[in-house]
Amino acid sequence: MVTPYGIKIAVHLVTNHFGNLVAKVCECLFSHGPLRLDQLVRYTELTKEQVKNSLLVLIQHNCVQAFVSGPQDDDDEAGKLRVRTQYLVLFGNILHRLRFPKFLDIVSRKFNNECVEILDGLLRDGRLTLKQMVDRASQGNEDAVAANVIREGLCKLLTARYVERCPAPEPVVSTVFKDETSTRKRSSKAAKIFEAPQTIELRVLDAAVRGEAIRFSFTADMGCNADGEANSDDIEMTYIGENAAKEEEILWRANFEEFIRHLRHKVLIENVRTKHDDGTATVLSAILEATITTEKKVKMENSVPLSLDTIITEVMKTETGRTMTIDRIRASLDQDRLGCSQKMIIDDAYSIDLKKIIERARNEEVDSIVLKRYGASAHRVFRLLSKDDNCFQDTDQIAAKTLVDKKEVPKLLCKLWKDNYLHMEKVLVPGPKLSSNILMWKVNKALLWECVLDEMYHAALNLSLRMAFEYEKDEEVVNAPKDKLQEPLLKRYKRLMNVWLFLGSSMMKLDDTLMLFHDF
Repeated sequence: MVTPYGIKIAVHLVTNHFGNLVAKVCECLFSHGPLRLDQLVRYTELTKEQVKNSLLVLIQHNCVQAFVSGPQDDDDEAGKLRVRTQYLVLFGNILHRLRFPKFLDIVSRKFNNECVEILDGLLRDGRLTLKQMVDRASQGNEDAVAANVIREGLCKLLTARYVERCPAPEPVVSTVFKDETSTRKRSSKAAKIFEAPQTIELRVLDAAVRGEAIRFSFTADMGCNADGEANSDDIEMTYIGENAAKEEEILWRANFEEFIRHLRHKVLIENVRTKHDDGTATVLSAILEATITTEKKVKMENSVPLSLDTIITEVMKTETGRTMTIDRIRASLDQDRLGCSQKMIIDDAYSIDLKKIIERARNEEVDSIVLKRYGASAHRVFRLLSKDDNCFQDTDQIAAKTLVDKKEVPKLLCKLWKDNYLHMEKVLVPGPKLSSNILMWKVNKALLWECVLDEMYHAALNLSLRMAFEYEKDEEVVNAPKDKLQEPLLKRYKRLMNVWLFLGSSMMKLDDTLMLFHDF
């Protein structure tokens, strides 16, 4: 979901990384939705060349996706032949720029420095060909980096799905959304489908993504064996003529989706570890590791079903799992621990309710915010209402159940309601002489989570602005030679480093919560 402060932090990030002109084009796309080049020129009041260059920068860094609008129903023959290239801003990809250090850390823990350098190049420079990666790695080195070293590293990243081929440059997408509500009544099933219609962004991304066989593969002539390693003996034989020309055309980029999946799994496992124990976390980790290649999307509500024998085999592969008995593993799969579907258990297959674990983590985060911001009494009131968010309760009921002073409860409820933490409705109760209004309260989690997310975007924006302010204030200290710093500049430099360390650490922790509410 894109909230007002979400747009502000995204535009701020683009401004910091690419400048004001590019940010102006980006902000225009946020304000108006997908636009053609001529519309962008008109709305931004920039020259055509400035807009075009800005779009190329945003596309290069995976912040904008171009697409061709399919023919409309009311188009004439000439209109159907007209090409309508439009540009869609990708909010999620812009936000991922906050977590580039996390992506690099994931790869550094699993692969060698060559792989880290390849990923660093893709994160810094956006889309690159293999030749550009080799040239980048050779810059500043006396000895040129061998192409087969970069190729082998790229193969490893592809095998792990941390790198992918770039999506189709201009997929054809129909922007017509047909509404069938006026012609017939929807069934309950149809109503559920229309509650979350597919947006233009989802249509464009689905149309642009390449098939699995192409998305994560080197062609045979790229010199990779089944293990993702380069066959150095065949390199000189295969990379000649036409094959070398094809290699020049292939663009690669970081696969943000796989990194977010990795971080989501980490949150799931740590939440279960905190809630239960290390053994239950080990079982969940083994299940997620076994099904990672069969997951269809990042935000899967349930894990892929696995038989008990398969789970036991996967758990036994881990160092911690070797100490666990079958009964211990079976106990960890109990509904109260991992929320396994009862139907799956009957069919001798276990599927974990991942959505429930994420929702529990979100609830705990909101509880913590309410406790710190409003105090223990308000937290008790909020906890009562959040336990059953489908039912309204009146003020007297809440006071009786929470044992909070009856005069204080209305004040707490109004304070939470004004800050969008509660939903309130007035119910008219007829009386013998006059009717009266009773205030009914509940927690609407969907609206609450959106409100909390917007507050976090606001906090992230303030942190980023503070970091920029600290840099500008002590810019002369940053640019001065470090070996010649003396008092009082040395003292200012040490202070600036401490402030940056604190603000950077705070931003990383805040981003963990941002991902919990936006990406997971």
